[in-house]
Amino acid sequence: MNLDKLLKRYRVSDGQGFSLKRYDPADEGDQKLEREAAAALLATGQRRLAELQDMLYAQDRWSVLCIIQAMDAAGKDGTIKHVFSGLNPQGCDVASFKAPSALELDHDFLWRHIRALPPRGHIGIHNRSWYEETLVARVHPDIVAHQKLPHGLVGRRIYDERLEDIAAFERYLGRQGVVVLKFFLNVSQEEQRRRFLARIEEPEKNWKFNSGDVAERAHWDDYQRAYQKAIRATATEAAPWYVVPADRKWFTHLVVAGAMVAAIEKLGLAYPKLPEAEVAKLHAAKAKLLLEV
Repeated sequence: MNLDKLLKRYRVSDGQGFSLKRYDPADEGDQKLEREAAAALLATGQRRLAELQDMLYAQDRWSVLCIIQAMDAAGKDGTIKHVFSGLNPQGCDVASFKAPSALELDHDFLWRHIRALPPRGHIGIHNRSWYEETLVARVHPDIVAHQKLPHGLVGRRIYDERLEDIAAFERYLGRQGVVVLKFFLNVSQEEQRRRFLARIEEPEKNWKFNSGDVAERAHWDDYQRAYQKAIRATATEAAPWYVVPADRKWFTHLVVAGAMVAAIEKLGLAYPKLPEAEVAKLHAAKAKLLLEV
């Protein structure tokens, strides 16, 4: 598999003229892979990601922020589980964002996300993110009415202004050594319907079902337009979007794992080298330990 060519197919680093309609949720990137071959490729990606995380943690200079956005039932939780399951929990932080709490509403919309940013040496995974304030809030404007903003600051351009702020903040993060990768898991409306039905019909999946998710299907086109606007406004070379086909879960996992590996490999990570004086101390300690035998 030519990973660079495959990732280029879904990577958006310049949002100008971006159209979500050009991306097929059922695309498999011309990969004729059997299930076992796909599983083997994912396992290879997991191992490589774990190796890179170890060096990232040891070097303690960079951090990586993985943002996962999607419609309901697109596979956010499953992607996190399958792609990142091999990482050392000490260097991996996962944050899931639901509706803001009363405390969070007393701060700016970025506040709660900033508190969850990964420290140097860590990989941070945000299940939903600051983009919700330009997606669900755009589709349901009454949300903004409950955010305690001064009336004069809530205008027709508020969502575009938030996207401007997000783009500037992501640029700032890049200049501070935070690598930002954004994934939109692009599921089709029909595949979402099938997954909702599975959650209803299969008892072990009942807990996943939320009737409110079905009601949101009435706003499908509004959400698609909102995602398109968000990607257009914030896709940059430093903080790219990946529009990942999500109708085939195995392929979704491969693309996300591949993009993570490719981005971290570009950092040129290496284990820290000790000064000569410290190396001499190591040799002295080794000699002392060998004498105990």
